[in-house]
Amino acid sequence: MISKCSIFDGNQVFNFGWQCTIIGLALWVSLLGGEKNNASLKFDRSAGEKQTLTMPDGTVIGYTAYTHLYYVTNVEDSVYQFLNVFVPDGATQSTPIFLRTYVGGYMASAAGMPQADDASGRALKEGYVLVIPGTRGRNSTVRKNGKTIYTGRAPKAIVDLKAAIRYLRHFDKEMLGDAEIIITDGTSAGGAMSALMGATGNNPAYEKYLKEAGAAQERDDVFASVCYCPITDLTHADMAYEWLYGGTAGRQAEDEAHKRVSAELAAMFPAYVNGLGLKKADGMMLTSDNYLDFIKSELIRSAQIAKNAGADIPDSIGFKFSAQASFGAPPINGGKTAVAGGLPPMRQGGMKKMAGEYITDLDMPTYLNYVSTKTKLKTVPAFDSKGVAGNGASGENDEFGDENGSSVNFTEYSASQNGTAISESVKEYAYLLNPMEQIGQDDVTVAQHWYIRHGAIDRDTAFPVPLNLALKLQNTGKDVNYLLAWNRPHSGDYALDEMFAWIASIVKKP
Repeated sequence: MISKCSIFDGNQVFNFGWQCTIIGLALWVSLLGGEKNNASLKFDRSAGEKQTLTMPDGTVIGYTAYTHLYYVTNVEDSVYQFLNVFVPDGATQSTPIFLRTYVGGYMASAAGMPQADDASGRALKEGYVLVIPGTRGRNSTVRKNGKTIYTGRAPKAIVDLKAAIRYLRHFDKEMLGDAEIIITDGTSAGGAMSALMGATGNNPAYEKYLKEAGAAQERDDVFASVCYCPITDLTHADMAYEWLYGGTAGRQAEDEAHKRVSAELAAMFPAYVNGLGLKKADGMMLTSDNYLDFIKSELIRSAQIAKNAGADIPDSIGFKFSAQASFGAPPINGGKTAVAGGLPPMRQGGMKKMAGEYITDLDMPTYLNYVSTKTKLKTVPAFDSKGVAGNGASGENDEFGDENGSSVNFTEYSASQNGTAISESVKEYAYLLNPMEQIGQDDVTVAQHWYIRHGAIDRDTAFPVPLNLALKLQNTGKDVNYLLAWNRPHSGDYALDEMFAWIASIVKKP
């Protein structure tokens, strides 16, 4: 029996359970046109429906559901442009709001119901108001005058999410929950959207799109952002990818055309990272000369935390250990676990070391080859691939396309390989989708609190992408909790005990 739907975006498969019903309805509505113009912003507190959710431990959570709430007045796509709100029993006007986006692969995401096995259900259990907005994406379409129109190409998804935040502020007095304490959460492209919600608050550059959509005239900044493996900084992601993985066996086995592209992209990364002017926690400048050592230190930190919690780590993947547990240097993090909720074991090959041992070093070429064999590396280039060395278009190339369904290059390098130039509109969209370029702007309100996780074996984007984001936020005075989570692949909503303990600490919830 098939119990889940699967969507393939060219790089990975996203599996859904309850979403099958939503997707089926969405497809049916799309056939009818998918349009609902001139809606009005409404919220009726008396119109909620009492429901329950049974958690994995058997706990039954009571809540009131408010569904199909349109967050813009000019609804282009009625399949996606609304949100659902779930108010747990006992919530008050001051209860924090947890906004969970299910965007994946920059595709459309339907507003859904809380799930017992991810952060949405856990948020209700913790007593937070839960909001799940739908958003248009690169694959969403409607029919207009007999023609298929793509409704969700850049920057439409983040515009929809900003409109949803403005809706929550617009009805803050009528709705239980505090719109001044919104915590966003997302994974992969959804992690990028969560980062954008946190990093682009009130930026006037989005205003024309929000006005066109009919969003409420309210602020759209948020209190905190949770970002799992954010696929972001697309403008520089290809060069970071090749700089990190260009020396691996898989890359060296590529044909000459792809090896040339890999080498050229890798050579562009030093100038970019040096120009960021980032500083590590110790105040030392982060440059291309010490960046690999910085990544190594973060991987050692992650592995040490995992080992202190009892994980088995083989020495075959590049780690070196003290001769015995009584090695003089203290364990990183004081021996405290920062990977609550369980650790995936590592039991393949190599001698197992005892918990409590101190990790002294890591051979990075060995480790990077290990990561690249856990999951095959993406093509060269990994993101802006269209037309480069004979490659087809990626999902990101589609994201920057137009309403007619085109796919285009969005980096100067890839465009030059095709003998073309990037249009001004695509340059604007790339900026609007890049939190790195907006953090620190005088007219942008950036969330104060950040929780960033990227798996230590996640090759969907290179480690520098989430690390650069974390350091830039930290360098601008933000509270940032980040980690290359040990032995985690491309995934999210893990270690929820840890994540919700962090949320409780920032909202001062006992």
